[in-house]
Amino acid sequence: MAHPYTHDVQGQGAHDPNDPTDHHGHPSAGTYVKVGVILTLITGVEVWAYYIPSLVARQGVFISLLLILSAVKFATVVLFYMHLKYDHRLFRALFTGPFIVAAVTLIGLMFLFGKLAVRLGLLT
Repeated sequence: MAHPYTHDVQGQGAHDPNDPTDHHGHPSAGTYVKVGVILTLITGVEVWAYYIPSLVARQGVFISLLLILSAVKFATVVLFYMHLKYDHRLFRALFTGPFIVAAVTLIGLMFLFGKLAVRLGLLT
């Protein structure tokens, strides 16, 4: 039978993953409430921005604002609700590295095909 108290590589005691009272490195319920309020406020700003005609008329600024706000919401959800902030650095790197490559590729493709569509007369 395995000992319920495990040890890490240096022989130091580690937390037992089966112990419900051991909350090593995880946020409290209050943190989740604060994150939820922040996400709600960002969503409110996104909806509010849609109802400003002068902002919507400037499509470049409006779309950039919405993309930035949605990126902030995505990062917040990944960091807190998916516990990436509290994971080992290796897991963060395994998530963020490919994500950055994919995001840069998608942005490059949007610029490439956007310019191509304008040249072909599909977009004005």
